[in-house]
Amino acid sequence: MSYDFLDTIKENERAIFKLVRIYADQYDDQKDLYQEIIYQLWKSFNSFQGNSKISTWIYKVALNTSLTHINLKNKHSKTISIQDIGLQFEENNDTQLEEKITEMYQYIKQLNEIDKAIVFLFLEGKSYDEIADIMGFTTTNIGTRLNRIKIKLKNQIAK
Repeated sequence: MSYDFLDTIKENERAIFKLVRIYADQYDDQKDLYQEIIYQLWKSFNSFQGNSKISTWIYKVALNTSLTHINLKNKHSKTISIQDIGLQFEENNDTQLEEKITEMYQYIKQLNEIDKAIVFLFLEGKSYDEIADIMGFTTTNIGTRLNRIKIKLKNQIAK
């Protein structure tokens, strides 16, 4: 099966935007991370062999790029801002909903890098099997981790 790069990116850009919002706080960092993810996808696009869904492959590349980006940034910076500027990719007139989403992103950002990735994939509607495939864990391990993450987030919200 042959894929067109631009069409593939367009079909998956919302997921990439959401991932960027989870892994980068500042607007400039979000733009940089988005650009780096697109570059890494473009660079390795011809190596996609079709052993999984194209979206699964995109998630793997995007998550690996995000984790690498975070690690490099942490090496060069002693502090990380937790200010959430957030990219506005759609107009949303429901400010109360937007506030709740922003608050949830703040809680998700407090998770460790692996848990962030698992939550992101879960919120994207991926099955436990798909998450396990992308993350390299067993399906049972993903279920256990998600349950622990949900409890942790629920406790943070209740504070």
